[in-house]
Amino acid sequence: MKKSTMFDLLLLVVRRDLILAMRRRADVLTTLIFFVMVVSLFPLGVGPEMGMLRKMAPGVLWVAALLASMLSLGRLFSADYLDGTLEQMMLAPQSLSMLVLGKMAAHWMVSGLPLVLMAPVLGVQFDMSAQALGVLILGLLLGTPILSMVGAIGAALTLGLRGGGVLLSLLVLPLCIPVLIFGTGAVEAVSTGLTAAPHLSLLGALLVLALAFTPWVTAQALRISME
Repeated sequence: MKKSTMFDLLLLVVRRDLILAMRRRADVLTTLIFFVMVVSLFPLGVGPEMGMLRKMAPGVLWVAALLASMLSLGRLFSADYLDGTLEQMMLAPQSLSMLVLGKMAAHWMVSGLPLVLMAPVLGVQFDMSAQALGVLILGLLLGTPILSMVGAIGAALTLGLRGGGVLLSLLVLPLCIPVLIFGTGAVEAVSTGLTAAPHLSLLGALLVLALAFTPWVTAQALRISME
């Protein structure tokens, strides 16, 4: 029998979680509807003054994306924890870090990637330029995976706790502040005629660091929570 490689294992976990997510479409749609509602309420609240809307746009879109990501983090491990799948994963001879990385990737595909695709559509109502929208998409492509990976650590630490949703937000939101700063800074830089390269480079560096460390840290947090 052909031995499965680590990459095969990663793809298997991603495929499994994507199938489960498609069976629970309401959870996915809840995140997207929340994102659309939060972003759409701001123009109604502050008025039609385009200069103010353009200035607010990067912060509003990034904060809405961050809060929408928080909504789905609680479900990252909870279903597997309740039906015993998570315990079986921890007993498996394969690397738990690789299994966790697969779950992070699937979480980003069903929560972060749709936000990236919808952001430029919502950005139009803030009168953002085409260049600013392009940088917004690129920043979200780099930043939303970080939100999923950092959030996974909080989801693992609060697994099975009463009131874990509130605690998860308190743990994760401060860690996401650098992503928020560099993401909004990139769009604001383009809007003022500067280059977004430094901000995007820092986001890229954070993504590499998150890829290197968060799967292992999350795996250790899961072991602590399951003890």
